[in-house]
Amino acid sequence: MENAAALHPAFTLDSYLFRRKVFKIFGGAFHVYDQNGEVVFFSEQKAFKLREDFRIYSDENKSQELLRISTPQILDIGATYTVFDSTTGEQVGAVRRKGLKSIFKDEWVYLSGDSQIGLMTETSLLGALVSRFINLIPQSYDINNAEGRNIAIFKQHFNPFILKYTLNIIEPVPTIDRRLIIASGILLAAIEGRQQ
Repeated sequence: MENAAALHPAFTLDSYLFRRKVFKIFGGAFHVYDQNGEVVFFSEQKAFKLREDFRIYSDENKSQELLRISTPQILDIGATYTVFDSTTGEQVGAVRRKGLKSIFKDEWVYLSGDSQIGLMTETSLLGALVSRFINLIPQSYDINNAEGRNIAIFKQHFNPFILKYTLNIIEPVPTIDRRLIIASGILLAAIEGRQQ
């Protein structure tokens, strides 16, 4: 668990809106807003790289890099994405997509070292299956900690043109590092967005 006092203030909110930028030809770009519609994070995915590389900044001007997400694997559906705090160099943790399982129902594992500390799963198997073929059913994802307690929820908005997710963190002091949860929201918008 993170030291909340040391975090950038943008990581301390309980509600966020993730939005994939449209009309970006190369790579990916994502805005994250607070409840007042202010940008609190901006993320870019590096284009033309065999290995995924995301940077999360404090604003659209990229004045401060806060997180870096990278993977040693090359275009792997079951890749592990390691999250680093760009201000301290600390490895925050990792998020791994369960490759074959995610073909039918998405599952992502939160890791600290080699230990599983949480799981993000699509809440509806039927909805997951239908959404693979018809991009009109918004999906929800539960984030549970290692004990199986629900600590946060991602909900996709109904919009066939622009990918948007709302994140609500339920647990006042999440047992999964908030930076890791934010990073997983960027990955969700990027990786799942490709399937649509």
